[in-house]
Formats: sequence, C-alpha cells, structure tokens
Amino acid sequence: MAVHYKDIVAAAERISGQIRHTPLLESLQFNARIGGRVLVKAEPLQYTGAFKFRGACNAVACLGDVNHVVAYSSGNHGAAVAAAATAQGFKASIVMPQDAPAMKINNTKNFGGEVVLYDRYQQSREDIAAALAKTQNAEIIPPYDDARVIAGQGTLGLEIAADLKARDIKPHQLICPTGGGGLLAGTALALHESLPSLDIIAAEPEGFDDFARSLTADKRLANQAGASSICDSIVTPTPGKITFPINRQHVSGGVAVREEAVLEAMASAWQDFKLVVEPGGAVALAALLSGAVEGKDKTTIIIASGGNVDAGLFRDALKRL
Repeated sequence: MAVHYKDIVAAAERISGQIRHTPLLESLQFNARIGGRVLVKAEPLQYTGAFKFRGACNAVACLGDVNHVVAYSSGNHGAAVAAAATAQGFKASIVMPQDAPAMKINNTKNFGGEVVLYDRYQQSREDIAAALAKTQNAEIIPPYDDARVIAGQGTLGLEIAADLKARDIKPHQLICPTGGGGLLAGTALALHESLPSLDIIAAEPEGFDDFARSLTADKRLANQAGASSICDSIVTPTPGKITFPINRQHVSGGVAVREEAVLEAMASAWQDFKLVVEPGGAVALAALLSGAVEGKDKTTIIIASGGNVDAGLFRDALKRL
C-alpha cells in the first residue's frame, strides 16, 4: 500500500479533465498583516467544494469489476465519492454521522449518494461500511488510508509545484489542514520531489492534535474519545496506518489551533481572499494568523481544503470582522 511520486503523476493523468486546477490566491492586504508573502490554494473552488474529489475520482477510476461503492465520511469524502461514482454509473452508499452538517448530508444526497446515518459516539462507521460492502458486493473507498485516495490528493501538490515554478516563487513553508493525513501525505510527496527543503507543517484543531503528538512520540496516538469540534471535516481518531509513515518522513511538525482562531480565519478568508472556507478547511490559515506558525519574512503556502459550511456557522464566523 506504499505510495510514491510516480503514483501521483499517474493519478493526475488518470483524472485529468475530471478535476479542477484550483488557483493560488494572494492578497496584498493580508501579506501586510502577516509581514510576509502568503499564497492560498483555493480548494473550496474544487468540484464538490473540497479537495476530496481528487482522491475519490482516482479511487473510482482504479476500481475493478464492481458497480457499487461504499464510503464513510463526515461529509466531504462522502459527497466526493458519491459524485465520482455517479458520474461512472455506479451506486454509492455513504455512511455519515447523524450530527454531520446538514449541508454536507444534503450535498451527498444531491450528488447521488444513498446516505446511511449513524451515531459517531456509539457506533463504528467502519463496521457499518464493512457490513454494507459484504451484503451488497460493494468496494469500500476509505477517506484517507488508501493508496488510491492518497495519490489522488497528491495532484493538489503537483498543481502547487507547477504554479510556483511558472511564477518563479520559492516558498519557505506550507501549512496543511490535517485529519487522517491523506491530503498531507499526498501533498508532501508531490512537493518534496521538486522542493525537497520545503518545511511542511500539519495544522489541527485543538483537542484533535493526534498527528502532532504522534510525531513527537514517533508512534500513532489517538484523540480522546467523545470530544467534538466545529472542524468536523478533520475530526479523526488517529493518524492513518498508511499516511503516518509517509508524513513522519516528510513533515516538519504540527500545531493545534483554537476554535476562535478558526472562526477568525474563516472571516479573513472571506474578507481578504473572497473565499468561503469551512472550519476544517481554515485551520492552516488559522495557524498562520494566530501565530502558531510564524510567517514574517517568509513565503508561506496555505491550503484551504474545503468550503462546505452551514450558513449559520458561516454567519457566526463573519461576526469576527
């Protein structure tokens, strides 16, 4: 299940024309606030509103002789798998928590997914998905611990590298929202091929800093059971079995940010970059704004990983302006 740079290049060729090459956005006003140069990779503009569509498209394109897929997700991965599967004429069953944002549940249904709800505090989504796959002869597409998915997410890193080269920009660091570590792993593999000295930093919500703690301990650690966060898209129990070894090799470190900092980052993304970013997608920007990562006199790449946020929560974020 190892993933290599060549797998990401193959994924880019395989899903070319299906995904959107999203821009690197820059704001002079924001640069002045930070005291450095900041470029934001705008994945809220991706099809289905998040980077997850990349991995879903590649995983579906790699399927064998099946016509039914199963995924488990708090929202973005589920919607992406539903959209990618439906485009190929496949059925998609998506296991989602009952407390997932209504927008994400509706998105998944609208993209053609059959939603199966569960209690995230009492039930195992993996067990539910496995039972569905067995009874319906379907294939499971995990949200991050899957070589096909990681390679697809890595296409984001290829785009960043190409755009930096075209603009003759040499960045010092990249900050990436991190849950299970699939986006982080794919992006790190892609970027370190051409930018081996680039510092890559994982950003997580406070209370869900399992990746940062795992890096320090040099082994996979879990988050406290029963905790909750507005950053639903990156609330995972522990780093992935496949993603952690990759990230341990490529990632410089990890930081955790408070929910208030995340809301402020969402407001800043809207004000400065004209982007709607969901909480989990805003943690990298929050890490820079809050000072958890220093940006002064540096060129920093920020990944804004998704923009699927309920209207009420987004209004609450904008009150910080």
